[in-house]
Amino acid sequence: MDNPLAPERHRTLGLRRPGLRAGRWLGMGRMWARGLVDLALPPVCMACRAAVGEPGCLCAPCWSRMRFIERPYCDRLGIPLTHEYRTFGPAGPVVSEAAFAHPPAYGRARAVATFGDVSRDMIHALKYADRLDIAAPMARMMARAGEDILADAGALVPVPLHPLRLWKRRFNQSMLLARGVAGVSGVPVRAGWLRRARATTPQVGLDRSARAQNVAGAFTVPEAMRAEVRGRRLVLVDDVLTTGATIDACAKALMRAGAQRVDVLVFARVVDGRDTPIS
Repeated sequence: MDNPLAPERHRTLGLRRPGLRAGRWLGMGRMWARGLVDLALPPVCMACRAAVGEPGCLCAPCWSRMRFIERPYCDRLGIPLTHEYRTFGPAGPVVSEAAFAHPPAYGRARAVATFGDVSRDMIHALKYADRLDIAAPMARMMARAGEDILADAGALVPVPLHPLRLWKRRFNQSMLLARGVAGVSGVPVRAGWLRRARATTPQVGLDRSARAQNVAGAFTVPEAMRAEVRGRRLVLVDDVLTTGATIDACAKALMRAGAQRVDVLVFARVVDGRDTPIS
């Protein structure tokens, strides 16, 4: 079975036209160049770094342990429906009881997988091990998982880092993922529409209430950008969603600025309600 994470190959069959031979030679040249690159830097699994046949892939053991989120899932939270839920009409949305117990500030959330060993290793590789090469394949997976919320989105807004943290890390992983999603979906990225007004302490170890208090008022829409935000359907992009405190704070800031709707697209999300260590 083909690995769906591998780049698609397009083949032209039975067509003869001027320049076809040149195209074949160009294709052969690319194959040779790719072979030389692979010889110098063999492709490795995005999670465990085991050898794989194509870059941007998971090895078979990691693929089998990845807990992908598939339908049916809660239309609001994007979590698998393993508990009680409500259905609104025969073809209406299915909403979990968790969404009613703790309604989010955003509209809908979508994620590729639940937060587990493999998704955690991929996120940590991107954020802390400078595996910038895996941002694009992660983003392709996110674009597929969020196809419904991207269909009518006006812009992608990456969750911003505080300037000091951005200086220390040198890049914002949410921005890299947003750019990758934009390349697949065609939805533009608007990083300047949301900024982090103040630094916050790490969320690890904090309960739901403390996390919400920690990020309250931490995000704002610049005054010059409010006219652009007003009336737009936006998609917040981040790497992982835990209790949703950070995402809620971002969504509230955008809604106060006049956004029509704010949805969320992440690579992984916690679904068991526990304060799982992320950073």
